[in-house]
Amino acid sequence: QVQLVESGGGLVQAGGSLRLSCAASGTIFSISTMGWYRQAPGKQRELVATIAGSTNYQDSVKGRFTISRDNAKNTVYLQMNSLNPDDTGVYYCHADLRQYSSDWYRDYWGQGTQVTVSS
Repeated sequence: QVQLVESGGGLVQAGGSLRLSCAASGTIFSISTMGWYRQAPGKQRELVATIAGSTNYQDSVKGRFTISRDNAKNTVYLQMNSLNPDDTGVYYCHADLRQYSSDWYRDYWGQGTQVTVSS
């Protein structure tokens, strides 16, 4: 009933840029926080950035990544600049949202999009 679909991943050289998008669709009553997480090979999934009333970033991406949101489209974006090989991983979209059929907010995840930064 709810889907989060990411797009915009790919292969880029170090120093390059990518823009990720994630659109939430379905029977959505309200979305609280949206964000991006990533998982590098052999590592745990980690927070990259979140946005609700304010934004929050992992220290390693501050000044390089910008998260934004279009509430009318239930879409969150991640503009990634000055990419380096340490940014390589699968990037997952997250939303804390409430469906019309529920009184509760719960977590939803996208399927992930691969970002590869070559040196």
